[in-house]
Amino acid sequence: MRAMPRRPRTVAASVAILALGVLAACTSPPPATPEPEPTTPSVTPTGTSPAEIAAAIAAGMSPEELVGQVLMPDVTMPADISAAVTEVQQYGLGGVIIMGSATAAEVRNLTGALQSAAPTVDGRRLPLLISVDQEYGFVRRISDLVQLPAAMAFGAANRPDLTEAAWAAVGQELAAIGVNVDNAPVADVIGPAGNAVIGSRSYGGDANIVAGQVGAVVAGLNSAGVAAVVKHFPGHGNTTVDSHTDLPVLTQSREELEARDLAPFRAGIAAGAQLVMVGHLDVRSIDPGVPATFSSKVLVDLLRGELGFTGVVVSDALNMAGATRESVGEQAIQAILAGNDLLLMPPSVPDARAGLLDALQSGRLSRQRLEESVTRILTLKLSLTERQRPDMSVVNSAAHQAAAAAVTAAGITVLSGPCSGPLVPGPVQITTSAGRAQQATWLTEALVAAGVSVVPSGGNRIHLVGYGDDPSDLASGAAATVAMDTPYLLAAADSPVKVATYANTRAAVEALAAVIAGGAAAPGRSPVPVPGLPPSACAA
Repeated sequence: MRAMPRRPRTVAASVAILALGVLAACTSPPPATPEPEPTTPSVTPTGTSPAEIAAAIAAGMSPEELVGQVLMPDVTMPADISAAVTEVQQYGLGGVIIMGSATAAEVRNLTGALQSAAPTVDGRRLPLLISVDQEYGFVRRISDLVQLPAAMAFGAANRPDLTEAAWAAVGQELAAIGVNVDNAPVADVIGPAGNAVIGSRSYGGDANIVAGQVGAVVAGLNSAGVAAVVKHFPGHGNTTVDSHTDLPVLTQSREELEARDLAPFRAGIAAGAQLVMVGHLDVRSIDPGVPATFSSKVLVDLLRGELGFTGVVVSDALNMAGATRESVGEQAIQAILAGNDLLLMPPSVPDARAGLLDALQSGRLSRQRLEESVTRILTLKLSLTERQRPDMSVVNSAAHQAAAAAVTAAGITVLSGPCSGPLVPGPVQITTSAGRAQQATWLTEALVAAGVSVVPSGGNRIHLVGYGDDPSDLASGAAATVAMDTPYLLAAADSPVKVATYANTRAAVEALAAVIAGGAAAPGRSPVPVPGLPPSACAA
């Protein structure tokens, strides 16, 4: 395939590229010496909006440069940084998503190297979008950032003020290590039948509560200059199929979608969300048989037209079974034509790139359509924080731990049992299902510190269950059962005391210990219905 010519630069484009160059300088790796106070240099010429600057840049880009900006493959940790840098340079990528598991220091090293390899236009770097799935609960990539509970704990607390503070802390830590996009919050409202696919990643089953939490997360991340990604549009909460393995079908009526599923997305957009991720979902009431990823009725008519979203639409991972198409190239073409701007994790970057360039050359994909997407992507890059990175000392700092502990404690829920005094009289013994030995140790230490006698056997039994457990993991006759993920399993427990923490972090265990010892109330309310149990035995 012959290379297509680059458009000549205009004066506006040259000024715009200079602006992005300044931004790139602000996102480069921080010096080893202490940093000065954050500054906000002007990157926008007087009277020119970021969107106009971005459009001017896109208008002067070659087809190859345009295509590179819409591709966002993964870099899996532990990473071969040299190979990742080569891929960024070879394809002129617009961004990457960090997968696998890593420490903050490892991610900081990676992001610094990647930003140094970011594509250049007329000698000026176009900074990369570097994203990560840092949702918390059982979906988190960076192990040593401040530990928040799962989303369901936030819904149980229903304290948007605490939510915003906790996510502002996360945003500062992500900014410190060079991550500028977080693939959170999950805006999916859990349906009446429950949802094991999304589970505790959701803030709950009440659309109003979920909407409030989504807006607070977006505001918290925005305050730190990190872009939130509201997902999975138009809502993955009422499904029983995992889009990693098949295409889920949404059977709700259009009215039901409006009343429940769309409300959190509206709230996220109103709070300033700059990205929305579309799910691989067959939305029967809008475009039956067509995955939302490839449906202009969902992405253009609904998301942009009715919800008024003007930011970047990013596909869910295109290597998932729910997004399977005839070929990688065809998949990429259809996704862009449907209204996606950023293609996440295409199965093959060379094939996706070749497909888009062929479609441009044949006229099937117009340059104007591609420029629209690149303009949105560059607008996002311009609108991200221009401040220097926070120092690494903010990572898991005492202040951030306090913010996480506050919202965690606010979500602890007693669904059955007393509401004052010790929940379980001592002495107690701690037992767990498989895989929760660390939590048992933390709980033992916290209870002993609170003056509760903990014995290895013969005491009143407190049994811990969590993510992935089923009724066979319960302990018959236990004095108390504690659910450390979704609370549904409590319905099958025969314990007189039933507690939900929605998390297995140390902060969650310490908050649990305070409630068990009678030193703290349990203000949370289950954000999803648990058969046979009230939302709370204690909170009004």
